[in-house]
Parts: sequence; structure tokens; C-alpha cells
Amino acid sequence: MATFEEIDEARKLLGLSEAASMKEIKRAYRRMAFRYHPDRDGTNAQNTDIMKRLNWAYKLLTDYCARYKYSFRHDDVAKVYLEEELMGRYAHGWFDGP
Repeated sequence: MATFEEIDEARKLLGLSEAASMKEIKRAYRRMAFRYHPDRDGTNAQNTDIMKRLNWAYKLLTDYCARYKYSFRHDDVAKVYLEEELMGRYAHGWFDGP
């Protein structure tokens, strides 16, 4: 079980904001892994250490997200898809008259 401090450190290591999707986590990890992978510059031992920390951070965040429980209540879904909810309210009744 990870602590908040570990998760926060992992988030900062990958350069993520306080809210991120799985897609953003994966993109950040790939960007950082491409930059620091030891195969790109095998002479730099520091890159090996950075890569180990990046792997730790990615695994920690993906494990945390895999354990997250999502809400499927109408109000919570509407918050995620706010634009569709607003467009639905706008479209319904537009041609129905007064």
C-alpha cells in the first residue's frame, strides 16, 4: 500500500498535475522514458537510476489507478461529460415550443 507522499512523489517525477488520466500517465512515462532510457546514452549511469525511479513511479501510479473505484451515478457521470450534459439540456426543448 502506497502512502500519499509516495504517490505525490511519483506524480511529480512524471511531471503530472494533481489530476491526470491513465492516458496522461502513460504519455508522461513514455516521454520521460524516451528521454532517460540507458540505451540512448549507455555511458551515463545517472540515466539508469532515473529510469529505475521512472519505472517505480509508473508502476505505483498505475497500481493506484487500477484500485480506484469509479462512480457510475448520474451526477458523477454528468460531471465528467459536462459538455454533453449541457448540450443535451440546450437541445431538448429547443424546438418543442413554450
